[in-house]
Amino acid sequence: MTSPGLIRFAETVEARIGTLLIVAGAIAGAGLVAPVAIAERGLFAAAVAVALFAALMSGLALLSRRRRGKTLRSVSGLIANDGAPTILAGADGAVQAVNAAARTRFGDELCETLSGALGKSLANPGGTVFRMQTLADKDGFAHEDMITRRGQVRLSVNRVASDAYLWRVEEMGGAAQPSDGPALPMLMTGRTGAVLYMNEAARQLAGGRVKSLDRLFVEPEISGGMVCDLSGPEGKSRVLIAEVDAGAGRRALYLLPPPEGESVSREGWNVFMHLPVPLLKVGTDGEVQAFNRMAETLIGTSLSDGVPLSELMEGLGRSMTDWLGEAISGRLVQHSEFLRLKRADREVFVKVTLNRVSDEGAPALIVVLHDATALKTLEAQFVQSQKMQAIGQLAGGVAHDFNNLLTAISGHCDLLLLRHDQGDPDYSDLVQINQNANRAAALVGQLLAFSRKQTLRPETLDMRDTLSDLTHLLNRLVGEKITLTLSHEPVLPSIRADKRQLEQVMMNLVVNARDAMQQGGEIRIVTEAATLTEPLERDRASVPPGRYVTVTVSDEGVGIAQDKLQKVFEPFFTTKRTGEGTGLGLSTAYGIVKQTGGYIFVDSTVGSGTCFTLYFPVLEETETERSAPPAALPKPGPKHRDGVILLVEDEAPVRAFASRALRLRGYTVLEADSAEAALKTLEDRSLSIDVFVTDVVMPGMDGPSWVREALKDRPGVRVVFVSGYAEDSFGETQVKIPNSVFLPKPFSLNDLTETVHRQLH
Repeated sequence: MTSPGLIRFAETVEARIGTLLIVAGAIAGAGLVAPVAIAERGLFAAAVAVALFAALMSGLALLSRRRRGKTLRSVSGLIANDGAPTILAGADGAVQAVNAAARTRFGDELCETLSGALGKSLANPGGTVFRMQTLADKDGFAHEDMITRRGQVRLSVNRVASDAYLWRVEEMGGAAQPSDGPALPMLMTGRTGAVLYMNEAARQLAGGRVKSLDRLFVEPEISGGMVCDLSGPEGKSRVLIAEVDAGAGRRALYLLPPPEGESVSREGWNVFMHLPVPLLKVGTDGEVQAFNRMAETLIGTSLSDGVPLSELMEGLGRSMTDWLGEAISGRLVQHSEFLRLKRADREVFVKVTLNRVSDEGAPALIVVLHDATALKTLEAQFVQSQKMQAIGQLAGGVAHDFNNLLTAISGHCDLLLLRHDQGDPDYSDLVQINQNANRAAALVGQLLAFSRKQTLRPETLDMRDTLSDLTHLLNRLVGEKITLTLSHEPVLPSIRADKRQLEQVMMNLVVNARDAMQQGGEIRIVTEAATLTEPLERDRASVPPGRYVTVTVSDEGVGIAQDKLQKVFEPFFTTKRTGEGTGLGLSTAYGIVKQTGGYIFVDSTVGSGTCFTLYFPVLEETETERSAPPAALPKPGPKHRDGVILLVEDEAPVRAFASRALRLRGYTVLEADSAEAALKTLEDRSLSIDVFVTDVVMPGMDGPSWVREALKDRPGVRVVFVSGYAEDSFGETQVKIPNSVFLPKPFSLNDLTETVHRQLH
């Protein structure tokens, strides 16, 4: 098959065939007078080659013309009986063939060029034809929806040959002007507010053709649903604006009668029936009196004459009757509201604008609707993000304060336990205090997990081994009526995560699955390797391409209703009865998975069960990383030795406990309640300090800041940072401070003393 590029080259050569023949003749003439036989033969050969090349190109061009002619004749035969106006035009826009529908549609407007045929329908036919033809050259096809004086049309083009294009004009019936009512004023505007087109009714209303919106309206911004003053030949008049997106940054603005105070009869309502804007007419009793086809399509089958507006939409936040009453009486301040349609098949939000009119002397309302589902979805995502961020910050702050309290409670409890043996009557009470403090610490840990501010200890994990180690505990959790089934892919790559936290996630999911199956059933845990070649978009999240380990936890329980499905990861949201759950289980799982770098999704069907799917990125480690053994922690020495500790803590109860705990182990402790006080203490050069034990977050100068300042004069001192926040919140700062470790609150007496002991040795 001959390539299009070669055909175009042949046609270019054919246009210069005369020049080539002259060149060939000149070369042959030069050969006749050549003094050397070799030169003569060479020139004759060149002349013959040029002539043959010209003949070949001419033949290819002739073949191309014949094929194109055959193609165009076939296309002309195909479009002859097409019901839509169809025009076959060349690359230069010259009309080559039309069908009967096009002759009927354009009549006298049909001339030698496509732009001329479309001139009275489009404001800028030349630019439109060029833009669409360029797209057709690239993709082979292009189409645009436009609004003309005859209504809404779809103009499409197909490239059928190298220089031939098939143009088709399809009438969009829903937007055509009705034939049984008065013409509706309409104008088309561009991005900058320039008026591209006005129909005859709009020209009469405006007193002629105008070029920009500011020549028509006083208001600087015009949008759908507004009632505006329009400047016409007889002064200002009130019009109701209905807006339709016409594509490519253009807007079709309909100037709807009647404006406020004028009347609309049932005959006049026929004007609105085919308008591409959803409209309702509502009476003083709040019942729908009339509606157009677009409103019926948007609202659904529940829309009918006589139905109250309150049965069609919800979410106003107050009485619908009061709202409509204020609009009818003219006391309404805010004319537009965003409401949710009561559709059972899908969620639809609409912007509802009320405008007061007169219906045969009685007041009524014209309700203009605009589909705002995409806008409300985006707003919901933003609000959800802001809410989760705010709750996360609150949870982190609450957890920090609780950790300080729990450190003091459990610490002083440890000090009391040192002075009581098991035979003491108070011993059991102290043990109860200590155990409940640990339970409170676990709850605070869940808050930190949700806010993603907990300290993770990631390690290389094989999910098969992790779940195998956890199987015994999970079987005890689910009980005898429920079967727990595990299924693993034979070859599963490793991930990097905190094993303890990952076990917490699995236990939370399994416990929820157990609670959803009161009569028993099966819980399935499946691990698989998955590769995403393109982003996975779902549930307001985007999972990037790559290799993942997926874990699914599915049950056969009661399921979760669709309206509650998006709330299950919110903290304190629970469908269980009071006392059966805190509402932190799934929010904790969500926080741990996200902090690990993974994703968690939920699918559920009421009555059939629920499935949670977790995605964890595969650990791409090198051979060196795989072969290197984990670094062993240094073993503490047999005894605590003397040492000087500078303890800096702004919370007095925590400082009192830590000071007593360290002194009991034989250390000399200097106390400071702030960073500034600590630096003041260090001004005494005779003091020899072995370890700084400091809180991270304090009023004034924080822990890392004062430690960096102190290490300038005492570079050999080791540091223990303590904090109720996570280590990650200042991890980069800690890395820059040599010989420092982190101890999270709440810590026990042994945790503190052993950490200090390891730093000293």
